[in-house]
Amino acid sequence: MGEQWKSLMNKSSEDQKTELEIPGLKPANPAVLPAPQKADSNYPEFSPQKHSKLLHVRRGPPNLQIRPPRRDARVKAQDVAGKTKEEAGQADKEEKTDKSIISWRGAVIEPDQSTEPPSSKIKEPEKPSSAEVEDQKEPVPINERQMAVIEAFRHAWKGYKEFAWGHDELKPLSKSYSEWFGLGLTLIDALDTMWILGLKEEFEEAKKWVATDLLLDKNVDVNLFESTIRILGGLLSAYHLSGDGLFLEKAKDIGSRLMPAFNTPSKIPYSDVNIGRGTAHPPRWTSDSTVAEVTSIQLEFRELSRLTGDEKFQKAVDAVMKHVHSLSGKNDGLVPMFINTNSGQFTHLGVYTLGARADSYYEYLLKQWIQGGKKENELLEDYMRAIEGVKKHLLRTSQPKMLTFVGELAHGHFSAKMDHLVCFLPGTLALGAHNGLTADHMGLAKALIETCYQMYAQVETGLSPEIVHFNLHAQKDRKDVEIKPADRHNLLRPETVESLFYLYRFTGDKKYQDWGWEILQNFNKYTRVPSGGYTSINNVQNPSNPEPRDKMESFFLGETLKYMFLLFSDDVDLINLDKYVFNTEAHPLPIWAPA
Repeated sequence: MGEQWKSLMNKSSEDQKTELEIPGLKPANPAVLPAPQKADSNYPEFSPQKHSKLLHVRRGPPNLQIRPPRRDARVKAQDVAGKTKEEAGQADKEEKTDKSIISWRGAVIEPDQSTEPPSSKIKEPEKPSSAEVEDQKEPVPINERQMAVIEAFRHAWKGYKEFAWGHDELKPLSKSYSEWFGLGLTLIDALDTMWILGLKEEFEEAKKWVATDLLLDKNVDVNLFESTIRILGGLLSAYHLSGDGLFLEKAKDIGSRLMPAFNTPSKIPYSDVNIGRGTAHPPRWTSDSTVAEVTSIQLEFRELSRLTGDEKFQKAVDAVMKHVHSLSGKNDGLVPMFINTNSGQFTHLGVYTLGARADSYYEYLLKQWIQGGKKENELLEDYMRAIEGVKKHLLRTSQPKMLTFVGELAHGHFSAKMDHLVCFLPGTLALGAHNGLTADHMGLAKALIETCYQMYAQVETGLSPEIVHFNLHAQKDRKDVEIKPADRHNLLRPETVESLFYLYRFTGDKKYQDWGWEILQNFNKYTRVPSGGYTSINNVQNPSNPEPRDKMESFFLGETLKYMFLLFSDDVDLINLDKYVFNTEAHPLPIWAPA
């Protein structure tokens, strides 16, 4: 770690605040939530961004509100039924229709006429003072590209509702479903997306299912990490956005049922928990857990403690971070992929990646620091050290376009392999720069998001494969991106769109919106299933037959379409990034205020 950063660590929080403010970068606002409160205290209500004719909704506190569009927001549209292809920006030329009916890729949707927000179980929030009213900005209207996202969501939800309601994942081609945990993963993952998109009817129907059919006392093994980020995170986010205590009660229930995972000799949690029996165990084939999984559950459990006043959740996950902080086996801040639940030591030493099994460790170092009010210096220290490790060991440039990419290191040998999962990194780097970290993180973020876009643009379908290999040496008629047959599938992943959202929010550069628009059109062209839903595909290199896999991952609704909608928005108060931090499943959680 550089001397400048060491000296920063030793300074007071006030000194840090001053020194961290980089010219040209706007640091986050002061933390915005009070110290932990009990679950039965009243929580402020939030108003969703509505589309088309949704006018006046009840307001939440002005510093945490998601605003509806203006009364005069009339979305321009033109019927494009029968078209097989759309060019980016075509929506700008669309015209008004008599009944404000939105039409996109041949599908027609009626604007929702409702004016009430979803929650009905909480008290009316206090009216804002006259001074607060004067300070309110004009809400930003929904635009055509956001309407296209709403249409895509409704098409996906149509398939889920008709063929997979209450089940984990839709199989859109066979018009059936698959189960992983049997806990309605897609439905819970999509709750806050529906709220943000202003889909009141869909949200209310899903809420009823949560109230009556989400039964957690069942003899089933669940993965600690996946159930934390999708179910616990989704419920906490739905609670914060809607104010409905139902979601907090369910969050407390699942959080408590996951706690047996931490009953290990090392306090490094097991990977699997039986939420009915209260038992936990590692995978059958190993006593290891993956580093990303045990270090990417902290945002959710910490927030659960803050809301309930029960410290056990935060103590368990904070102990994991403190332990990992002190471990040997790192390489300039880079961590191995596995950790043993008995010994608490890293295993499979010498292999370093920002892809699968390690990725969100780095993401949650920064996000926990932001969540906690920028006071936990060990987290910041580990994050800064790790980014320096990435620059030193994993960063290379491809040929012929000189794309900056993040490869992998195995026992001193560099591999030019990059998972699509790594495309979370540009957004994380930009978020750190926005919060006052060194400005060169933003420069690296811009370089890497260009690379992630090229992982789409250089492929025949315009969709990225799961893994690419980059050419390090110029070769005639060779692109930067090489794809191996085993790696050419696309799972509807969100990471590139996620980073596009952060880069657009912080820079205002419209090219990031245009790139996202291209990706959305290609999802519609190659993965959309006519009867409802979207499907993963096996071959991004074959436009005539992309070989659909018959599975719609829950994160397509929970993350991909949510980040698309936010990317196309020009309303910085629609999930304000100075007031919320997203978990790794795109569920926004509030940033804390000092105690």
